Amino acid sequence: MSIPVVEEAGPADRERIGRIMTLGFSADPMTRWLWPDADAYVTTMPVFTAAFGGPAFAAGTAFLAEGGRAAALWFPPGVGPDEERLAETAVAHVAPERLEDVAVLMEKMAAFHPEEPHWYLAMIAADPAFMGRGLGAALLKHTLARCDGEGLPAYLESSNPRNMSLYERHGFETIGEIRSDRSPTLYAMLRPARR
Repeated sequence: MSIPVVEEAGPADRERIGRIMTLGFSADPMTRWLWPDADAYVTTMPVFTAAFGGPAFAAGTAFLAEGGRAAALWFPPGVGPDEERLAETAVAHVAPERLEDVAVLMEKMAAFHPEEPHWYLAMIAADPAFMGRGLGAALLKHTLARCDGEGLPAYLESSNPRNMSLYERHGFETIGEIRSDRSPTLYAMLRPARR
C-alpha cells in the first residue's frame, strides 16, 4: 500500500473540507449529541467546521490527504478557533436546553489546553468510504514531524473513543476527561515535545 499524499489546503478547499468533516463526524458521539436531527446536523456541521477550524486556512495548516478523502485542521502556537463565531453558531444552532452544557464543555476544554506553546489538532476526519487506508495516520505524521522539528508538544480532544488508539499510536496520552452532566465525554490528549 502506498503512503497517502498530504498537501496544504487552500481557500478554495474550505467547502470540500466542510463536507469531509460532515461525513467523517456523522456518527461522532459529541457532534450527534449537539445535533441529533439529521437535517440540523448536515446543515450545521459545515458552519461549525468553519468557526472551529477555519483559522487553520489563514495559518497554512489545513491539510488534505489523497486529494480530499481526508482532512485535518491544525493550529500552530498562537492560533485558535474563532471564539465569537463559535458562540454565534452555538446560539443559532444548538438546542437551548444544551447551551449551558456547551458552555461547561468549552470552559473545561480551555482548562486542559497546555499553557506552553503547542500545536492543536482542531479537527481530523476521513470520508467514511475511505476509512482504514492510513489517511488519518498520514495527516498526523505530516504535522507531528513539524511539531518534532520545532520541539513542541501537540494537543487534541478526542470526541470519539474509537479514534483514541490512532492517537495513542502517534504518541498522544490521555490527560483527562471533559464532560458536562449530560454530554458525551471528550478525551484531552497530549503528545509531549520530542526532538
